Amino acid sequence: MENKIKIVFATGNPHKLQEVNEIAQGCGVEFILPPDNFNPIENGESFEQNSIIKAQEASKVSGQMSLADDSGLCVEALNGAPGIHSARYDTTPQRRIDKLLKNLTDTDNRKAKFVCVMTLTDKDGEVLAQFTGECHGQIAPKQSGTNGFGYDPIFIVDDYGITMADMSEDLKNKISHRAVALSKMIRFIQENL
Repeated sequence: MENKIKIVFATGNPHKLQEVNEIAQGCGVEFILPPDNFNPIENGESFEQNSIIKAQEASKVSGQMSLADDSGLCVEALNGAPGIHSARYDTTPQRRIDKLLKNLTDTDNRKAKFVCVMTLTDKDGEVLAQFTGECHGQIAPKQSGTNGFGYDPIFIVDDYGITMADMSEDLKNKISHRAVALSKMIRFIQENL
Protein backbone atom coordinates (compact mmCIF):
# COMPACT_ATOMS: atom_id res chain seq x y z
CA MET A 1 0.00 0.00 0.00
CA GLU A 2 2.26 2.77 -1.27
CA ASN A 3 -0.34 5.44 -1.78
CA LYS A 4 -1.39 6.90 1.51
CA ILE A 5 -5.07 7.64 2.01
CA LYS A 6 -5.25 11.35 2.82
CA ILE A 7 -7.97 12.25 5.30
CA VAL A 8 -8.78 15.69 6.65
CA PHE A 9 -8.44 15.72 10.43
CA ALA A 10 -11.06 18.13 11.75
CA THR A 11 -9.00 20.25 14.11
CA GLY A 12 -7.32 23.61 14.24
CA ASN A 13 -4.89 22.17 16.81
CA PRO A 14 -1.51 21.24 15.26
CA HIS A 15 -0.62 19.29 18.46
CA LYS A 16 -3.55 16.97 17.87
CA LEU A 17 -2.71 16.59 14.18
CA GLN A 18 0.88 15.67 15.01
CA GLU A 19 -0.31 13.19 17.64
CA VAL A 20 -2.72 11.37 15.31
CA ASN A 21 -0.10 11.20 12.55
CA GLU A 22 2.42 9.73 15.01
CA ILE A 23 -0.13 7.13 16.16
CA ALA A 24 -1.02 6.32 12.54
CA GLN A 25 2.58 5.99 11.32
CA GLY A 26 3.07 3.11 8.94
CA CYS A 27 -0.68 2.47 8.58
CA GLY A 28 -1.09 3.91 5.08
CA VAL A 29 -3.11 6.89 6.26
CA GLU A 30 -2.03 10.53 6.46
CA PHE A 31 -4.06 13.18 8.22
CA ILE A 32 -4.03 16.78 7.04
CA LEU A 33 -5.46 20.01 8.46
CA PRO A 34 -8.77 21.33 7.13
CA PRO A 35 -8.95 24.62 5.19
CA ASP A 36 -8.75 27.87 7.17
CA ASN A 37 -12.50 28.39 6.93
CA PHE A 38 -13.10 25.30 9.12
CA ASN A 39 -15.15 26.67 12.01
CA PRO A 40 -17.60 24.13 13.44
CA ILE A 41 -20.22 25.15 15.98
CA GLU A 42 -19.84 22.52 18.68
CA ASN A 43 -23.30 22.66 20.18
CA GLY A 44 -23.82 18.93 20.65
CA GLU A 45 -24.68 17.47 24.02
CA SER A 46 -22.24 14.56 23.87
CA PHE A 47 -18.79 13.67 22.56
CA GLU A 48 -20.56 11.65 19.85
CA GLN A 49 -22.64 14.60 18.61
CA ASN A 50 -19.74 17.07 18.66
CA SER A 51 -17.52 14.61 16.83
CA ILE A 52 -20.13 14.28 14.04
CA ILE A 53 -20.58 18.08 13.85
CA LYS A 54 -16.81 18.59 13.39
CA ALA A 55 -16.37 15.79 10.84
CA GLN A 56 -19.32 16.98 8.74
CA GLU A 57 -18.09 20.59 8.81
CA ALA A 58 -14.59 19.48 7.73
CA SER A 59 -16.07 17.45 4.85
CA LYS A 60 -18.22 20.40 3.84
CA VAL A 61 -15.34 22.92 3.67
CA SER A 62 -12.76 20.51 2.19
CA GLY A 63 -14.88 18.29 -0.06
CA GLN A 64 -12.86 15.35 1.29
CA MET A 65 -13.24 12.43 3.63
CA SER A 66 -12.79 13.73 7.17
CA LEU A 67 -12.09 12.40 10.62
CA ALA A 68 -13.01 14.28 13.79
CA ASP A 69 -12.38 13.54 17.38
CA ASP A 70 -14.15 15.02 20.32
CA SER A 71 -12.49 14.29 23.57
CA GLY A 72 -12.35 15.38 27.13
CA LEU A 73 -11.75 14.54 30.73
CA CYS A 74 -14.58 13.08 32.81
CA VAL A 75 -14.10 13.23 36.58
CA GLU A 76 -16.29 10.93 38.66
CA ALA A 77 -16.58 13.21 41.72
CA LEU A 78 -17.67 16.11 39.47
CA ASN A 79 -20.47 14.07 37.84
CA GLY A 80 -18.43 13.64 34.67
CA ALA A 81 -17.34 17.29 34.40
CA PRO A 82 -15.60 18.95 32.66
CA GLY A 83 -16.60 16.38 30.00
CA ILE A 84 -17.58 17.92 26.68
CA HIS A 85 -16.65 21.33 28.12
CA SER A 86 -13.04 20.27 28.86
CA ALA A 87 -11.49 22.74 26.41
CA ARG A 88 -13.80 25.54 27.59
CA TYR A 89 -13.62 24.84 31.35
CA ASP A 90 -11.59 28.04 31.80
CA THR A 91 -9.66 30.48 29.64
CA THR A 92 -6.15 28.90 29.57
CA PRO A 93 -4.74 25.37 30.00
CA GLN A 94 -3.21 26.33 33.35
CA ARG A 95 -6.43 27.90 34.62
CA ARG A 96 -8.37 24.79 33.58
CA ILE A 97 -5.99 22.61 35.62
CA ASP A 98 -6.14 24.97 38.63
CA LYS A 99 -9.94 25.07 38.53
CA LEU A 100 -10.21 21.29 38.33
CA LEU A 101 -7.82 20.74 41.25
CA LYS A 102 -9.68 23.37 43.30
CA ASN A 103 -13.02 21.67 42.58
CA LEU A 104 -11.62 18.39 43.93
CA THR A 105 -10.25 19.73 47.23
CA ASP A 106 -13.16 18.37 49.29
CA THR A 107 -13.20 14.82 47.93
CA ASP A 108 -11.02 11.73 48.15
CA ASN A 109 -12.51 10.32 44.96
CA ARG A 110 -9.96 11.16 42.26
CA LYS A 111 -11.23 8.66 39.66
CA ALA A 112 -11.29 10.03 36.13
CA LYS A 113 -11.13 8.97 32.51
CA PHE A 114 -10.18 10.56 29.24
CA VAL A 115 -12.78 9.84 26.55
CA CYS A 116 -12.29 10.23 22.81
CA VAL A 117 -14.99 9.69 20.20
CA MET A 118 -13.87 9.62 16.56
CA THR A 119 -16.20 9.98 13.59
CA LEU A 120 -15.30 9.39 9.95
CA THR A 121 -17.40 11.03 7.25
CA ASP A 122 -17.19 10.72 3.48
CA LYS A 123 -16.71 13.77 1.24
CA ASP A 124 -20.47 14.44 1.38
CA GLY A 125 -20.58 14.35 5.17
CA GLU A 126 -22.19 10.91 5.50
CA VAL A 127 -21.05 9.15 8.68
CA LEU A 128 -19.03 6.03 7.77
CA ALA A 129 -17.91 4.95 11.23
CA GLN A 130 -17.67 6.06 14.84
CA PHE A 131 -15.45 4.61 17.58
CA THR A 132 -14.77 5.43 21.23
CA GLY A 133 -11.55 5.14 23.20
CA GLU A 134 -11.11 5.54 26.95
CA CYS A 135 -8.11 5.84 29.22
CA HIS A 136 -8.74 5.41 32.96
CA GLY A 137 -6.84 7.00 35.79
CA GLN A 138 -6.84 9.35 38.76
CA ILE A 139 -6.44 13.09 39.14
CA ALA A 140 -3.06 13.85 40.74
CA PRO A 141 -2.91 16.19 43.75
CA LYS A 142 -0.45 18.38 41.84
CA GLN A 143 0.99 18.77 38.35
CA SER A 144 3.86 16.67 37.08
CA GLY A 145 5.58 16.31 33.72
CA THR A 146 6.16 18.47 30.68
CA ASN A 147 5.01 16.30 27.76
CA GLY A 148 1.56 16.39 26.25
CA PHE A 149 -1.00 19.15 26.59
CA GLY A 150 -4.30 19.95 28.26
CA TYR A 151 -4.94 17.97 31.43
CA ASP A 152 -2.03 15.54 30.86
CA PRO A 153 0.06 16.91 33.81
CA ILE A 154 -2.65 15.98 36.38
CA PHE A 155 -3.88 12.66 34.93
CA ILE A 156 -2.21 9.61 36.51
CA VAL A 157 -2.79 6.64 34.22
CA ASP A 158 -4.03 3.44 35.88
CA ASP A 159 -1.37 0.68 36.01
CA TYR A 160 1.44 3.15 35.22
CA GLY A 161 1.52 5.36 38.31
CA ILE A 162 2.74 8.42 36.42
CA THR A 163 0.94 11.30 34.75
CA MET A 164 0.36 11.36 31.03
CA ALA A 165 2.72 14.36 30.89
CA ASP A 166 5.47 12.22 32.49
CA MET A 167 5.15 9.57 29.78
CA SER A 168 7.22 9.34 26.64
CA GLU A 169 5.33 10.25 23.46
CA ASP A 170 5.73 6.63 22.36
CA LEU A 171 4.03 5.24 25.43
CA LYS A 172 1.28 7.85 25.44
CA ASN A 173 0.59 7.16 21.76
CA LYS A 174 0.02 3.49 22.58
CA ILE A 175 -2.30 3.82 25.58
CA SER A 176 -4.12 7.17 25.29
CA HIS A 177 -7.86 7.47 24.70
CA ARG A 178 -7.07 8.96 21.29
CA ALA A 179 -4.76 6.05 20.43
CA VAL A 180 -7.44 3.51 21.39
CA ALA A 181 -10.13 5.20 19.28
CA LEU A 182 -7.76 5.85 16.38
CA SER A 183 -6.47 2.28 16.21
CA LYS A 184 -10.08 1.05 15.89
CA MET A 185 -10.69 3.66 13.18
CA ILE A 186 -7.53 2.80 11.25
CA ARG A 187 -8.51 -0.87 11.28
CA PHE A 188 -11.89 0.14 9.84
CA ILE A 189 -10.22 2.32 7.16
CA GLN A 190 -7.78 -0.43 6.15
CA GLU A 191 -10.53 -3.04 5.90
CA ASN A 192 -13.18 -0.91 4.19
CA LEU A 193 -11.61 1.87 2.11
